[in-house]
Amino acid sequence: MQGGSWKPKPGDRIVRHPREEQISPVHFEITTPRAQSRALASPIVLLYAFIGLILAGTLLLPLPFTHHGDGFTPIVDALFTSTSAVTVTGLTTVDTSGYWTPAGQGIILALIFIGGLSFMAIATFLLILTGRRLSLSLRMLARDSYQVNQMGGLAYLTIKIVVVATVIQFAGFIVLAVRFSFTSDMEGQPIWQALFQAVSAFNGAGFSNLPQGESLSMFRADKVVLGTMGLLIFMGAISYWVMVDVSSFKRFSLFTLNTKIVLILTAVLTLSGTLVFFTSETDNPNTIGDLSFGDKVMVSVFESTSGRTAGFSTVSYDETEQHTNFFFTALMFIGGASASVAGGIKINTLGVVLIAVLSTLSGRAHTKAFGREIPHVQIQRATAIVVIALIVVFLIALMLTFSEPEFAFIDLLFEAVSAFGTVGLSTGLTPDLSQGGHFILIVAMFLGRVGPFTLGLMMIGRGENDLYRYAQERVTIA
Repeated sequence: MQGGSWKPKPGDRIVRHPREEQISPVHFEITTPRAQSRALASPIVLLYAFIGLILAGTLLLPLPFTHHGDGFTPIVDALFTSTSAVTVTGLTTVDTSGYWTPAGQGIILALIFIGGLSFMAIATFLLILTGRRLSLSLRMLARDSYQVNQMGGLAYLTIKIVVVATVIQFAGFIVLAVRFSFTSDMEGQPIWQALFQAVSAFNGAGFSNLPQGESLSMFRADKVVLGTMGLLIFMGAISYWVMVDVSSFKRFSLFTLNTKIVLILTAVLTLSGTLVFFTSETDNPNTIGDLSFGDKVMVSVFESTSGRTAGFSTVSYDETEQHTNFFFTALMFIGGASASVAGGIKINTLGVVLIAVLSTLSGRAHTKAFGREIPHVQIQRATAIVVIALIVVFLIALMLTFSEPEFAFIDLLFEAVSAFGTVGLSTGLTPDLSQGGHFILIVAMFLGRVGPFTLGLMMIGRGENDLYRYAQERVTIA
């Protein structure tokens, strides 16, 4: 600067001029550091991304070439279908195979693939393919989305996640394509229908474009189809990290605490669902009463696996016993593993809460499991997610009772939890609901997909930042 005095502002820094040896020693450059925007690193960006995908599907699906017949698809049906696909739920207001053309089904399948794998992984993967570098804000958001601690190697990690997910779906597609090719009722589209089922199953979407719109009822005695679909659903619901942990160490004692919780609770919930479904429906002629013992067991295992996360079914849930539906309502509320394609409050969250309860009942001052202590802040977050989810489900069910008073409450509760848990099982009510009921389920599906996920991201990294603490005072709780 020349002539006069100056004072640097807070945050200014003085740097050497690249040619200072040729100029006066009093020549300076004042640079003010640019405040790094955290807008792109905010979990709110993921909300905008999901909303954008839903709106894109809503704009495409009403077009005449996407459905059979003349005219345009009603906007409510398009919005409902798009939301259900992006949130990988599977609830529908129209028959997927009978209403949508292959083009419309292709749009739905693309929304399922992107929504299931998560927009974060797809966006990062596309940036890598186009040769763009990942910004710091994008790396921070990707790190929290993947639920890892490191900032490095996220590009390679993203590629691995996308490739592994694609390979698994392709393998399932090959098996189903071979099996469907020998099935006479596929209406000449075994390859397309196999691809649709494989992608929908791995991503836990529950959409089916099989003939007659009966989900998998035509294959309820087919071990190849149910086994393949069940395996795809299982692998999609346990998360990439659990698969990596199991394939890397192969011994339960070497697994991380997260993997141990997921595997144990998955086994417990699957076995519980199998026993409840088998004992409740074994004499029901409208479900599995006419099947052999082996087929009853196979269907029960499949329904327990799919009913918690995916929504494919071999029976009609408007003909199952009431206590079956009530128990499966609880399974849908729990869902699959964290960082997987499944919805619900997540098995990990339930595991942390259960371990904390057991530790409290045992009189232990700290929450421990398998020789590891769970941080108190994670217990708080898990409890918050469970409580908020219960409140949301309560409000959704309450609004449905006002909107649809002609239906039984147990059926409305089933639909509400199915939507919030992004499962897709239905007692057949969804197509018959009013427009108000459809909008309520749309909100439920959206909140169920992005709510717990975004809430978890917003709580990640928030430590104890209080500058002071108040005096403690006990509250009577029992």
